[in-house]
This record gives sequence, C-alpha cells and structure tokens, in this order.
Amino acid sequence: MLAVEPGVAPAGASLDITLENGHARLTAYGPALVRVQVALDGPVPVRRSYAVVATASETAGFVLSEAKEGWTWSSAGLVLRIARSAFRLRFSTPDGTLLNADDEAFGSSWLGYECSTYKVLQPGERFMGLGEKTGNLDRRGTALVNWNTDAFGYGEYTDPMYMSTPFYLGVHAGGVYGIFLDNTHKTRFNFGASNDRFAFFSAEDGPMDYYFFGAGSPAAILRDYAHLTGHMPMPPKWSIGFQQCRYSYYPDEVVRAKAQAFRRRGIPADVMYLDIHYMDQYKVFTWDEKRFPQPEALLAELREMGFHVVIIADPGIAREAAYPPYSEGMRDDLFVHYPDGTPYTANVWPGSCHFPDFSKPETRSWWAGHCADFAASGLAGIWNDMNEPATWGQSMPDLMEFDFDGEGATHKEARNVYGQLMARATREGMQQLNPGERPFVLTRAGYAGIQRYAAVWTGDNVASDEHMLLGCRMLANMGLSGMPFTGNDIGGFVGDADPALFSRWISLGAFSAFFRCHTMINTRDAEPWAYGEKAEEIARNYINLRYRLLPYVYSVFREAAVTGMPLVRSLAIEWPHEARVYQAAYQNQFLFGPSLLVCPALSREKVIPLFLPEGNWYYLYNDQVRAGGQEHYQDCPVDRLPVFVRGGSILPMQSLVQHAGEQPEPILRLQVYAGSGISSFTWYEDDGRSLDHQKGQYVQRVLLLDSARRRLVVGAEEGKYRHGFARLRVFLHGFGAVHRCRLNGQPIPSSTLDFRYIEQISNFDPFEYVPDPHKEIPDLPVVEFDLIQGEMVLEW
Repeated sequence: MLAVEPGVAPAGASLDITLENGHARLTAYGPALVRVQVALDGPVPVRRSYAVVATASETAGFVLSEAKEGWTWSSAGLVLRIARSAFRLRFSTPDGTLLNADDEAFGSSWLGYECSTYKVLQPGERFMGLGEKTGNLDRRGTALVNWNTDAFGYGEYTDPMYMSTPFYLGVHAGGVYGIFLDNTHKTRFNFGASNDRFAFFSAEDGPMDYYFFGAGSPAAILRDYAHLTGHMPMPPKWSIGFQQCRYSYYPDEVVRAKAQAFRRRGIPADVMYLDIHYMDQYKVFTWDEKRFPQPEALLAELREMGFHVVIIADPGIAREAAYPPYSEGMRDDLFVHYPDGTPYTANVWPGSCHFPDFSKPETRSWWAGHCADFAASGLAGIWNDMNEPATWGQSMPDLMEFDFDGEGATHKEARNVYGQLMARATREGMQQLNPGERPFVLTRAGYAGIQRYAAVWTGDNVASDEHMLLGCRMLANMGLSGMPFTGNDIGGFVGDADPALFSRWISLGAFSAFFRCHTMINTRDAEPWAYGEKAEEIARNYINLRYRLLPYVYSVFREAAVTGMPLVRSLAIEWPHEARVYQAAYQNQFLFGPSLLVCPALSREKVIPLFLPEGNWYYLYNDQVRAGGQEHYQDCPVDRLPVFVRGGSILPMQSLVQHAGEQPEPILRLQVYAGSGISSFTWYEDDGRSLDHQKGQYVQRVLLLDSARRRLVVGAEEGKYRHGFARLRVFLHGFGAVHRCRLNGQPIPSSTLDFRYIEQISNFDPFEYVPDPHKEIPDLPVVEFDLIQGEMVLEW
C-alpha cells in the first residue's frame, strides 16, 4: 500500500509517496508538465541536472483528491491517477482521454542497478524523437541506445550516435504526449521492439527520473520542453549564412584563394572553417607557423572581405611539458583521472593525450580562458569536434572519475554530458572575449539542453543519396527533440559526391538552419564550383535564394529562440495524426519555417510522388496551385528542388547580398500568397550581432493577411531598433488581376512584372538543352510604397 502526502518544497507543487521498498516524488513544472522520480531502498536523491533549467511551479494548479482505487492529482491541463495497490501512474487529458499508462505488472522497476519504466502500448501508437538518430521517422518496433559515440561513416540504421537526447513524443488516437528521461547514464528506449505488450525506457544506473508532457499538440510540447531545458539564444546573423569547410584548408594562401573565389564568382558566403591542419602538430590553441605564419593578418583580410573564420578545437591535450595547456592542467588537476588520481591517457590526433574534465568548474573556466585568448586573434567562432569524447580504440574505461560539479561521477554517468559541458565552456570563453557579442559554437556531441550553448551538425556522414535523405529525417527529428539550429555536411563528408548529388544536396541545404559544405581529406574539393559549371549555377541559385530569404529565415530563428519551434519541421508537428506523414515515400518531407514545404528527391530522380497536407499549396517557381490533403506527382530535374509555399503565407525577403553583413537595398519585399481565413507572420530584425536585442534594440511587425477581403495589415513597429528599410514592395500571389489598391484608405498605383525565385541554367548544350518554362511567374501584381513606423493597411 502507498502513502501519499503533499511535498514540502515548493509548497503545493509536489507529492511525496512512500513505497514498500522505496520512495517516489511527483513535481509540477507546469499545468501539463510533471516530473516523476522513483528511488529504490531510500529517499529520492537530490542530483544536479545538466539539462533542466526550469524550477518547479507553485502556480500549476494541481489538486490532490483521494478515492477507493487511489489518488488523483489534476490540473487544468493534465490528470494523473496513482493506483493504491502499487505505484502505477495513468496520465489523461482533463476530459478523461488516456494519454499514457504504466504497465500494471511492472511499472517502474529494477534489474540490479538498471532502472526501467514500462508503458502500455496504445493501439496504433507511433513514437518520434530521441534527437540525432538514424532510421525512420516513426520508431515503433525499434530499440535505440543513448551513448555518445564517434560514429564515423554511419549507416542508415547505425545506433548509437554522437548525441544523447532522451526525449520522445508518443502519438495515438487519444492524443500526443512527451517523455524526457533525465538520466545521463547509458539509456535504452524500446518502442515495442521484440514484444507487443509495452514500450519501455531504462538507464544502466541511477534513479528513475522522467518528465511527462501532456500539452495538447507537438508544438505545445516543444514549447514546454524549451521551457524545461532552455531556449536557444539568438545566433549571430552571419552564422545562418552559407559556410564552407574542408578537412583541411591549408596553407593560408589556400584559405585566402577560396574566399576570393567566392567573391569573384558572385556566390554569397559568410564563413570559412579551419580544420585540424591549422594547428601545430594538432595541438589545440596553437597555430602551425609554417602554414599560417601571420594568422591575425589573414583573419583581418578575410573580415574585410566579409568572411568570419571558425576553427576546430578538440578536447585531447597533448602530453608535452612545454605545452602550456598540458602543464597548467597537470598543475591545477584539471584532467579526467583514474580512481588512484593518475590522469587518464589515450591517443587521439596529437598522439598521447589527457582530457579536460569539463564537469569541473575550474576546468571550464580554464578552457574558457584559453578560448578567449586564442580567439582574440580575430576568430569568430569555435567548432567542438571529437567531444564524445573520441579516442583511438573508442572505449574509455568506465572507472574514470569526473568531478561532476563536486558531486563526483564515473565515466558511466559523465560521458553523455562531456560534449555538452565542453560546448558550454567554449561558449563562455567566447562571451568572455566579447561580452556584448553573440558567440558562435558548433558541436558534434551533446545532451538534452545543448541548444543553450551550440549549433549541432550530424557528424561524419557519407556522400550518397541515401545519406542525403537520411539527413533530412535526422534534422527533422532533431527539431522534434528541441534542437532548432542543426545541419549536416552538404555533399557528404566521407567519399566523393558527383555533380548531380552535390547539386541536389546544396539545394536542400539552403532550407536547413545550419548551411555548410564540408568534406574530408583525400576527397575531391567541395566548393560550389568544384563540380562543373552547371552544378555551380545550381548552387549559386539556391545560395542566392537563401540570402534573399534572410528576413524570413532570421524571423523564424527568432520564433525558435522564443518558442522552441525548429526551423526544419517534421510534418508530424502540425499533422501528427495524418498517416501519410509517416510513410516511407513522404517521411523525408519537411517544412522550413511555417511556410515552405520541401520535398526531397534523389539526385537522379526526374519525377517523385509527394504528399501535400491540408490547405492550398503554390509551386514555388511558377505559382501553380495544388490542392492539399492529397498525393501528387512532381517533376524534379536536378536544378529544381520541389518546394511549395503554403497558401496564406507571407515571406519577407530582401535584395541579394554577398554576405549577411552587407547592407541590402532599402526595400523590404513581402511575398503574399492567397489562402483561406486570416493568417499571420511576425517579421523580426535586430543588428544581428550584439546582445542589445535583449534591451529592446529590435524591431518586429505582425503581418496579418485576410485573403477573402484581399487585405494586408502591416502592424506598427515594436521595439527600438532602426532598420535600414525605407520602402515596402508587396508581391500578390494567387489573387488574380489587381485593378485598384488602397493604402490606409488612399488610392495607390500597382504594376506587374515577371518574377523569378531562381534563374535559368545556362544553355551549355544547345542540341539537348530545353529552356525550363517553370521558373517564372509572369504578370505578378506588385505594389510598392513608403514604409512608416505606424500601422499600414493595404487593400486591393
């Protein structure tokens, strides 16, 4: 029999439950967000979380009532029933619809040190999430492991991967829920693999500690998850532009020549990366003086060209007495060590290395200081790699000891947060160098909450069509798991892409949050012009489109920072109960922001099937309208990625620039698409680099479209930032001819033009080339007028 009583801290937010062989605690973090802790043979332990930043809520409104069968703890958003005979939980909506229930026989239980919670499989239940995972969108019937692993050249079903995000969504006819298991040991998630009775999640050691999300939709659950684990900060605007990398660009003349080639060829770009060959014998925080004799001068020259430089930084510290990071780490006891106090040694790029213990505050401070000192030469960002941590042999002994911020832990508990804490220390170093600037950190490894510190890329992928499509699913899945700023290596890191694969991949990359080309040593070059003239023109087209879309993309980044909604959005976020979203033919499709539906295709496919959700959809390139709720076929030549615009959308755009810091023309363009009902979009702008937006130095305008009344309301400016746009040019898609326009009640002229999002490819072969008639929107109505700070109402 159980004993249930209100918890003591904070008042009204928790229940303490005495079990026959342990204790449990339920804690409210919101009206539909509850923490469940279960401990065997003792009280619920107090253990720090590296993921959770929220605190328990005293205003969640949960009320306890008792009945013969047990207790009910309920709020306006969630009903939790606790069985009297044994600790078994049932989560329901306020109207009584079951969301999730413990298996009545097993519930939360232990096998030795391993703790597991068993959940009843609901009829037709689907599972999504767990962050950076391979495989299908729907994980029903699979079992997956969270254990940060250097997964070089991973396959379509490789597991585990570089990151651990033990958070998933369950979807069935009764609703949608989420579960986050906050345990940094190796964890396993079984979604009905090899059994038809239950799903379960387990951890090798530690208490059972999970959060249940009962909000009514995936979007609402993602908002609660961002509240719990932290929001992504606004990135520097240059970091959402195009980025070019290679393992490796050296010497300095090669880096300079590549940057000059971008500018000479008129291909926009913002970032050049330096991989491990910039270092002296691969030692972090050093320069190879032969390859880069004057790094500060090189970085200053690149800045003048509009380029930011990001360098790689691995955690392995070479064991050389004269090398300051080594001697300092030994002096101040900053390295991971064996139980007898001897620093742990393993081989990685510099040879024999020790490894910083980033779970120790002093180590994070020391690392941050080195990051700040090294970046002072003019570096704009730092890229954390090999931070699972990776070592040759890939098997760090589990008895290694970590500080864990004074609480102590072995490698078994510390590994999955190692990369996260390295990213945290790196970010703190960049903030230390430039306190008023937004830092940029990129990481390969991490844990839940990594969005607070870094962007994430999907590691060492392969140059293949299969990996290209797998990358789309992975990014969408990471978005479903609380990570908005993600991308993969365009063209593939391992192996050689051909021109068709690169062309298709870079068009897809233009619709990812993190937009970078990268390839490994002993492969062909991977710059946009390296695959021939046609591939270069295709790449230029889609990179140009990305830069013209920057006002839209940046506004969606703002939405991500505020709400937790990702940029790359699985269709399951908005249509979780639509079965076709999960079908193999359509599971790679995604929304880029709220408005653009991207339908990936293999590099040599000429026609693909696609599914358009409810509503009306405009083919991006020629405004052809397709009905939603249906399957269609679409031609997809390699120079034209199938992209559709949702009816009712408003896409803010600008003139083409060569990098994000270049001032565009003072004309903000709005692409307005006819839809049904009233739709909206919030345009957001700030200086793109400082933290002044946190002090009100931003501008945003709510744009409201009433398609039936042919009316666009441009809301009054909010915020103090003075942007550089003086005029507004409105393009009206799908409204037919426009004869009379009025702005705030006064007549205003309109015109028409032939409009293109991307350009025709040059006629390289006049005997075979046929001009594409599908890349132009003829006679598109346009209205242009002065942009004022107050509200403006356009009617046509």
